[in-house]
Amino acid sequence: MSPRSSKKKTKKAKKSKKGGAAAPADVYISLLYVSVAAIVVGIIFLAMELGKYGWAGT
Repeated sequence: MSPRSSKKKTKKAKKSKKGGAAAPADVYISLLYVSVAAIVVGIIFLAMELGKYGWAGT
């Protein structure tokens, strides 16, 4: 019997409840928020540094 013909049990995907609370954020969503926050903080620090050289935002 080859491994291709053997039937394995697969895990079922979790379904979110309609009308219930949203599904909890997983680690990848959390990392997305952290990276967006880092980009925003970096832009703020860049604007502060450029302000020392007379740069004015539009």
